[in-house]
Amino acid sequence: MVLPFCSFPSAPSNPVTCNSGAVMPSWFDIHKIPVTADSPKDESGVLKAVQNVHAMIDKEVAAGTDPNNVFVCGFSQGGALTLTSVLLYPKKLGGGAVFSGWIPFNSSLIERFPPDAKKTPILWSHGIVDGIVLFEAGQAGPPFLEQAGVSCEFKAYPGLGHSISNEELKYLESWLKTRLQSSS
Repeated sequence: MVLPFCSFPSAPSNPVTCNSGAVMPSWFDIHKIPVTADSPKDESGVLKAVQNVHAMIDKEVAAGTDPNNVFVCGFSQGGALTLTSVLLYPKKLGGGAVFSGWIPFNSSLIERFPPDAKKTPILWSHGIVDGIVLFEAGQAGPPFLEQAGVSCEFKAYPGLGHSISNEELKYLESWLKTRLQSSS
């Protein structure tokens, strides 16, 4: 699949608590590894990173891209950021794909989800033997989202640790193809 209008941003360098405060690429702070469903949340850091993602989306939309053709995808911390970014964006987007991610915000943030953002489809994939972001952290996401009125498709991958598999990427390709709008 050829995706001519793609952007692959990198996280800025920030101190990360779980790595003894070392400065490294990080969208927001992570307090402890492994990440669990009950891990502490750096909601203010997440919201700051969301502003950066929204600026990228706004730039694409201003350049003429239909918001229905904007997809945000991320792995691990990027997956957590993807989820928050698409659910706080003021418009429905084409979709958000979360790989080995988690819910990085408290339930109070649900009240801030714009009604149109709740219509953005979410694909959530997670390896069952992930030792960095535990499977239970990923598995807790879809029911949480559905309770908030957000549609989420969850795919579990047996034997997969904290990585992305070819099987996941092939499924992502078909998922994207069914959602991309024709520009004609």
